[in-house]
Amino acid sequence: MSTQPTGALRSILSLAFLLTWTALWPCAVHAQSTASKFSEQLAIQDRVYRLQGRQLPPGYTIDRSLFTYVDTLPSEFGAALSALGPEDRWLDIGAGQGRAILDYYTPEQDLSEAEEQAWAGRRASTVGISIEDRRTPRWRIKESTLKPGKIRYLAGKSLRQYAKDELGKFQVITDVGGGFTYTHQLSLFTETALSLLARDGTFFTVLQNVRAEDGANQPSYPGSPFLTAIEGSDGAEVKICEWLKSISCVEVQCRFRKDWDPAVEVYRIRKTCNDVKVPPLTPVQYDAGTPPQRRFQLGERRGEIQEARE
Repeated sequence: MSTQPTGALRSILSLAFLLTWTALWPCAVHAQSTASKFSEQLAIQDRVYRLQGRQLPPGYTIDRSLFTYVDTLPSEFGAALSALGPEDRWLDIGAGQGRAILDYYTPEQDLSEAEEQAWAGRRASTVGISIEDRRTPRWRIKESTLKPGKIRYLAGKSLRQYAKDELGKFQVITDVGGGFTYTHQLSLFTETALSLLARDGTFFTVLQNVRAEDGANQPSYPGSPFLTAIEGSDGAEVKICEWLKSISCVEVQCRFRKDWDPAVEVYRIRKTCNDVKVPPLTPVQYDAGTPPQRRFQLGERRGEIQEARE
């Protein structure tokens, strides 16, 4: 999680993009529609996704360890992962370098090659998804020691662009700073993730700098809004946890962690039946950043940009 405000980064990226924009199309800025403004910010965000090495901005983390997942996500995550067997599957959205998955296949004690292969065979199968292919030699080495298909890494498409039979069903899905944090199609992304969960499977995720379930907290940075916010049709605030709990066929637990800087809210979403219905959200603001600043309105509205990059 980033410990720095994203406003400065957004300003720098936005300025660079707008300078190019105005140089090529001097009159275009003054005639921007809501759709084109969204497109501009999504283009800036897309550039962030494609940065490599030292170009990566603060807050855009691609090498989170499994320990970070356990430390960040709800306490039930570790138990859920430990309970998985060889017939089960774990999907990690926004996997980056896939370090958390690699850690999952690395025993805590020294084993012989045969013992390690037998141990790995008892682990669940895993799939990591990332917008960009950020695999390292460590991934390729580990993959070569495992049964074909035991671990998979998919890149180049957003979550919604994968066919359901291409991914299959999962007992555990995680998203730590992935699409749940970055998409401007939050309801579509959530609906897609839940469709990939097996019944009684669990989706673990997190957002930073949002209004907590009890509503007692303020934005992490004075003078700045929450990074992700939802409003009703009447303009009243709808908390993220409140929206998640309105989804049918899920059981949701939210935990606010004010000891983090910035504070985070972590979510455990268990699928209890298959008739999942996610209340739609319309994006009304998206400012690129790491993470972006997003604002949604509950319900569908025509005329808004619909193509997303989850």
